[in-house]
Amino acid sequence: MIVVDTSVWVEALRHGGSDAATTLRALIDADEVALPLPVRIELLNGVASRDRPGLQEALTALPVLRPTEETWWQIESWVELSARKGQRFALTDLLIAALAGEVDGLVWSLDDDFQRMARLKLVRLYG
Repeated sequence: MIVVDTSVWVEALRHGGSDAATTLRALIDADEVALPLPVRIELLNGVASRDRPGLQEALTALPVLRPTEETWWQIESWVELSARKGQRFALTDLLIAALAGEVDGLVWSLDDDFQRMARLKLVRLYG
């Protein structure tokens, strides 16, 4: 399962002919994409009102990853670990990483923070 971060979605939606868009379409067609709830919310929040219904409809085809109590415990342990290593991460990124881990998924992101997380073995990356 590939857990796709907001940065990839934005690139694909803005530039439909980009490599990111082509790869994302292929992964969606192969039923390989999972959508973390915070990414869904970021996408819907960032799109123009007139485009929101269409995007909302399109996103319903994807499985949505939702946090549980265990997700929050995992994030809390990672905050402690990363602080000891001199690293800090945004809550949204930690949440995406934890949700990916729960489905044994790979995170696809254009955000360098996930590369830092991977070095700490908090997440495995796609690509």
